[in-house]
Amino acid sequence: MPYKDLREFIKRLEKEKELVRIKEEISPILEITEVTDRTCKLPGGGKALLFERVSGYSIPVLTNMLGSEKRIKLALGYENLEDIGWKLYKLLRPEIPHTFLDKLKRLPELKKLNDSLPRTVKDGPIRENIKKEKIDVLEFPILQCWPEDGGRYITFGQVITEDPESGIRNVGLYRVQVLSPTELALHWQIHKDGNHHYWKAKRLGKRLEVAIAIGGDPVLSYVASAPLPPEVDEYLFAGLIREEGVELIKGITIDLEYPAHAEIVIEGYVDPAEPLVDEGPFGDHTGFYTPVDKYPKMHITAILHRDNPIYLATIVGKPPQEDKYIGWATERIFLPLIKFNLPEVVDYHLPAEGCFHNFCFVSIKKRFPGHAYKVAYALLGLGLMSLEKHIVVFDEDINVHDIGEVLWAWGNNVDPARDMLILKGPIDVLDHSTSEVGFGGKVIIDATTKWKEEGYTREWPKVIEMSKEVKEKIDRLWKKLGIE
Repeated sequence: MPYKDLREFIKRLEKEKELVRIKEEISPILEITEVTDRTCKLPGGGKALLFERVSGYSIPVLTNMLGSEKRIKLALGYENLEDIGWKLYKLLRPEIPHTFLDKLKRLPELKKLNDSLPRTVKDGPIRENIKKEKIDVLEFPILQCWPEDGGRYITFGQVITEDPESGIRNVGLYRVQVLSPTELALHWQIHKDGNHHYWKAKRLGKRLEVAIAIGGDPVLSYVASAPLPPEVDEYLFAGLIREEGVELIKGITIDLEYPAHAEIVIEGYVDPAEPLVDEGPFGDHTGFYTPVDKYPKMHITAILHRDNPIYLATIVGKPPQEDKYIGWATERIFLPLIKFNLPEVVDYHLPAEGCFHNFCFVSIKKRFPGHAYKVAYALLGLGLMSLEKHIVVFDEDINVHDIGEVLWAWGNNVDPARDMLILKGPIDVLDHSTSEVGFGGKVIIDATTKWKEEGYTREWPKVIEMSKEVKEKIDRLWKKLGIE
């Protein structure tokens, strides 16, 4: 069953003993980050944290909400996250019914899709408190995470815009810097849909309305981070996961809809005719500060919140952090789509230590010479996979999630003079290693077994393996040996 709101999920976390209530007074300036950072680095990601006494505020702060495999599964409602991926696949690749019987067979599926559509409601808890005058976004305990951050940042808001031409909604997870009580800076990176909406609005000479929703069903916070195609509404995707449509409500000062059960919503607009503003520095998920750069300014026109709101935040910094598990969920959910485009792919892994865009390890069923390169080129053409910096391709028997196996196969199977390609292409704008922002080098490494057709003239050695008979005998004796 889907969660109605963040509060229901908190109750579930308590029931599962996945939540710690922090009773000590802790400051939103640096201190909440330090407590959360230490917790995230515990084995398995630690617990979710609810800070009940935040210095200077009566509003509690929730962090590390999705920071473990267990909590991600609880939030999404699935034990096997690939099942969500197959739902998304059916949405993007619907089968065309050819006969009347085919149409009948699809009726239950179509009903599920219809039930998943967002629903507009006339009222909801988010309207319990509405403020359009004397606005001050700092009435909420917005965090300053790291000492050299440019200010306080909203870190887990669902940033909602609409394409000025098509009207298609985008919900993105972008950091938002507080500039003043009524002004924010939106970190819309060049490759992200929010940025595309901004530049379309600028070309059309139109204001771009924006809503920032904080809280609600935790699924909503997750889908804001998901790398969906531009034509897929994130709230529709959330409905597919929930198997129940998200309840949305119209804005008070803007013509946008947002979750009716959110904890806090900030309404406003960006005027593309205004100059961009300084944003940053910010201690990012790379483990480094990203420098000051120019981004759009948002003017706040209204703030809405529930009675006794809960402020939701996430911490990023040197891995591992909460985003390790959010990224893991995305990796699992999108595997079916990758397999649809590339059936030879067995599995892939985007290590959190590589910040999800520095390394991609992929295993394949190799069928022809150069197959590893074909797969790597194709991955670089798939959405945000285009930002990957190092792609290493392995045989199907390598567990790409086991760093020991990865390094063993990489080290033994690769001749750097023969098996490495250096390319150029788009790079994540947060990458500081490239000479130019957002553009730099890439490496493709073929760590598969080499064939004679690929120029390998020697006989490839066999991997050491014990005989099946001996293994079975020792299996039978193992408990008697007293080793464990």
